[in-house]
Amino acid sequence: MTVVPPSPGEPRRPDGPRNPGDAWVVAPSGEKYWGRFGAAGLLAFDPERGILLQHRVSWSHFGGTWGLPGGAMHQGESAIVGAVREAQEEAGVPDGSVRPRFTSVLDLNVWSYTTVIADVVRPFEPVISDPESVALEWVPVDEVDSRPLHPGFGSAWPALRALLEVRPSLVVDAANVVGSVPDGWWKDRAGAATRLAGRLDGLAVPASDLGIDGTLWFPEVALVVEGQARGISAPVSSPSAGAGAGARSPARAEAPELLPAGGVSIVRADAAGDDAIVAEVERRSRAGQYVVAVTSDRELQDRVVGAGAAQVRTAGWLLGVLPQQL
Repeated sequence: MTVVPPSPGEPRRPDGPRNPGDAWVVAPSGEKYWGRFGAAGLLAFDPERGILLQHRVSWSHFGGTWGLPGGAMHQGESAIVGAVREAQEEAGVPDGSVRPRFTSVLDLNVWSYTTVIADVVRPFEPVISDPESVALEWVPVDEVDSRPLHPGFGSAWPALRALLEVRPSLVVDAANVVGSVPDGWWKDRAGAATRLAGRLDGLAVPASDLGIDGTLWFPEVALVVEGQARGISAPVSSPSAGAGAGARSPARAEAPELLPAGGVSIVRADAAGDDAIVAEVERRSRAGQYVVAVTSDRELQDRVVGAGAAQVRTAGWLLGVLPQQL
C-alpha cells in the first residue's frame, strides 16, 4: 500500500493540527481509503427515532451520499474510542449518550473500517460541527434504504439492520465457574464471586463464540449466585476516558467519555442455584434476548436448553475469554 497525505480542502480535523492518521491509503489496485491507521464510524441506534445519518458534503469522498459519522482513527486508538470521537467532532454526540453493543469490521488487509453499533441511552439532538456535513438526521430504520447511501455503508446496512434486534446476554452459573479453578475459593466464596463479577464487567466476546454475526459483542451478564455469595454487590462501572458528562466541544482532542459496555447484574438464588439459573434463562428468552448459558453441569445444560438458551458454554470457555487477572 501507499500512504498519501490529503490535498488542501480534503477531510480534516475541525480544529487544531492534522493527526498523522489523516491520510489516504492507496491499495496496489489503486483504490483509495481514508485513514492511515484505519477508520471507524458510529451507528447510533435510537429505537424511537432510528439511525443517526450524515449527509456528506459534495466535495468529500462520495459526497452527496448518506452515511455514518466517522473518520480516520488515531495511532493506537481503539475503534470504539475513535468512532465516538469522530461522531463528537462531526455531529456533536454528547459524552455518555451511547453504549456500545457490538462492532463489525471490514478488513481489507491494507486498511480496515470498524462500525461501532451503539444504543442511545440518553437522547440527544445532533449538531453540525464541521464542514463535512450538509445535514444530520435521525432516519427511521425502515427508511434508511430510501436514501442514496455511501457505497460502503450501503453494502453493510442489510447485515447491520438484521443485527439491530439481536441482544445477547450471558447467564452465568457463578458457583460452577468459581469452583472450576483451585484458587482457594472455598475459603472465601463471596470474595471469589466478587472477583468473578469484576472480571465479567464490560466483557467482550467474539461473535463466532456466540454463534451470531458481527465481530465483537458486549453482552449483558447475569451472574447467578447462591449460598455464601448471595450478599455480593454488582461491580460499579466507571465511564472510560475523559472526565465529566454532557456535550463536548468538537474541538476537544482528548478521548471521549464512554459508558461501560455490557454490564453485570447479580441474581441471588433463594434456594437451589440451578433453579434460579433456569428461571433467569427462561425470563430473558421470553423477553427476546439471545441467551447464552454458562455452566459445565451436564444436567443443568439440558435444563437451560429446554428453558430457551440459544447456546450453552462451559466454565472453561468463559475463563478463556475473560481478561487475565493481573
